[in-house]
Amino acid sequence: MSVLEAIVKDVQADLKIREQQTSLKEIKERARRAPAPRNAIDALRGPGAVTVMAEIKRRSPDSGLLAEIPDPVGLALEFQEGGAAMISYPTERRHFAGSFAELEAVRRAVDVPVLCKDMIISPYQIHEARAHGADMVLLFAAVLSPEQLHNFIERIESLGMTALVEVQSRLEVVCALEAGARAIGVNARNLHTLEIDRSNFEQVVDLIPADVVAVAESGVRNPHDVFKYAQAGADSVLVGQSLSTVEDPRRRVADMVSAAQHPALLADRKQRIKRGVTNRQYELYYQD
Repeated sequence: MSVLEAIVKDVQADLKIREQQTSLKEIKERARRAPAPRNAIDALRGPGAVTVMAEIKRRSPDSGLLAEIPDPVGLALEFQEGGAAMISYPTERRHFAGSFAELEAVRRAVDVPVLCKDMIISPYQIHEARAHGADMVLLFAAVLSPEQLHNFIERIESLGMTALVEVQSRLEVVCALEAGARAIGVNARNLHTLEIDRSNFEQVVDLIPADVVAVAESGVRNPHDVFKYAQAGADSVLVGQSLSTVEDPRRRVADMVSAAQHPALLADRKQRIKRGVTNRQYELYYQD
């Protein structure tokens, strides 16, 4: 069983318990009463060439415990003060040590939009995310059928939120676009093996239209990595582990935001993609 399959299995088990505890009707009512969603698309496009989405990340399937994070609200505020355009919060319990209660607390505390990062396999979870204040919901193209992806995006948008569709291949980009995605995240981490390949983003980003937000995910260790993703054509960069384990997260976010808004970066993403392709061709030519 791959890591992805194990996570899906655990999510199914936990979801079954929550559905027994709280009916879909009640979750929908809570979602109706939740504060209005914030505009995630505008936040991710933000000022400057590229924005930074900062993630509160206690655990990961590949590294185990990263940080205790006793005060996720305080960390979220540090991220916001550092200039993060959005906050990402993994709500999955077993593999990421998250909770919906903390998602809601973070959402109440910050002024920027919040992404609910979970393995969404049921419409119930979408209403659940909204009920706890989520502005954006992550969907995995590798987990959902094209029909499910389309239906889930429609449901998310009907609740005023935005879907961030995570992909890993050119085929999945096409599926995401056909399903109506307005924001696509390209993950450098293989969901089955957990290996990281930062070049994965530049191999697929040319398929993402200019009116669709392109988010580079995973493998960001420092401001230089943010700059490289920006050069390759990202609109936003999602940063998790390297922010949750530093002594001064506000300063680290600020440094990454500075790198993302470097004057050398072209505002036009398509031009950045073209320049990146040219530079890589040049490097390959002279390596030979």
